[in-house]
Amino acid sequence: MSTGTPSKKILVLGATSGIAEATGRVWAAEGASLFLVARNADKLAAVAADLKTRGAAYVDTAVADLDDTAQHPSLLTHAINSLGGMDVAYLAHGILGDQAKAELDFNVAAQILHTNFISAVSLLTWLANYCVQRKSGVLAVISSVAGDRGRKSNYLYGSSKAGLSAFLGGLRNRVDREGVTVLNIKPGPVKTAMTAGMKGAEKMADVNAVAKTIASAIDKKVDNLYVPVQWGPIMFVIQHIPEPIFKKLNL
Repeated sequence: MSTGTPSKKILVLGATSGIAEATGRVWAAEGASLFLVARNADKLAAVAADLKTRGAAYVDTAVADLDDTAQHPSLLTHAINSLGGMDVAYLAHGILGDQAKAELDFNVAAQILHTNFISAVSLLTWLANYCVQRKSGVLAVISSVAGDRGRKSNYLYGSSKAGLSAFLGGLRNRVDREGVTVLNIKPGPVKTAMTAGMKGAEKMADVNAVAKTIASAIDKKVDNLYVPVQWGPIMFVIQHIPEPIFKKLNL
């Protein structure tokens, strides 16, 4: 429901991901204006229709494969023109990939790195320059706790997110003084369609609770967010396990 304040203008990249869809529902209830980008046209149309029903002031969409970095400038220009500006850019696209296949085939590894890191760097470079020109804006990006330390079970995914987190830290150092916020979101495992087949999925964090925490952190212009919050101390411990011990663990 709208509060009577100006509608927030939010660009959502990877809008059909479980976390993005749940966050979109939070924003729709607040009466935000949303531009949604995803590559599956049917899923995107369903999400857009749902968010309109839930109270979004404006919803527009674009079907795009965000791996195609050459299309980013025209896509982002179109999105921001449609919204009439931009207060928040929310990057939620990414893939887990197949660790076992990536260990055997560099092309599989390269795809994980391209989607999770290279394509995000392309989008963020353009978006950061847009925000710097206007001395405002929040760039909220979903990284992962997996990027805090490489583990044998998912080190391709983890390394892509580690690179993304390092990039976000440097980008923040550049643009914060220009009035631009860069929020690095590090979720632990969250119960979504992407994680449905994983061991222990039933114990994963509730996606709606995660989405509310993310939306609140964006409003508060936080720099870094572990969600759920307990992942901060958990990863602190994991980061500080001595290497002679760590390398023998099955993590």
